[in-house]
Amino acid sequence: MTSTVTYLGELRTTATHLASSNSIITDAPVDNHGKGEAFSPTDLVATALANCALTVMGIGARERGIDMDGAHASITKHMAANPRRISKIEMTITFPEGKTYDEKQKQILEQIGYNCPVAKSLHPDIEQAITFIWPSA
Repeated sequence: MTSTVTYLGELRTTATHLASSNSIITDAPVDNHGKGEAFSPTDLVATALANCALTVMGIGARERGIDMDGAHASITKHMAANPRRISKIEMTITFPEGKTYDEKQKQILEQIGYNCPVAKSLHPDIEQAITFIWPSA
């Protein structure tokens, strides 16, 4: 088993990762009857795409001796109605200034990011718009 989730009432849950005992809380978003005081379940899905991309890119970077420490992602989730669902995830991955990457390194890291397990697990109807921002030379 990976985790447990408990409904706390008032459209809030707590999820516990069993191996580490770390917990997170989710709330329904304000536009769907919730308080919006924590990540919503769909926020977690969109955020998981960035977590996954950066993690597997980090693995690939480490294997190749590439320093990407400090890279970060910003995520925008778009919702559709009827049925309510994620329609698009926009993600911008920005690499830190002061580091240099050649074209081959950029290509490798981008391909790893595009093909992370979460990206490959999302429904094909969810548009994934990923932008990479590399440091200026």
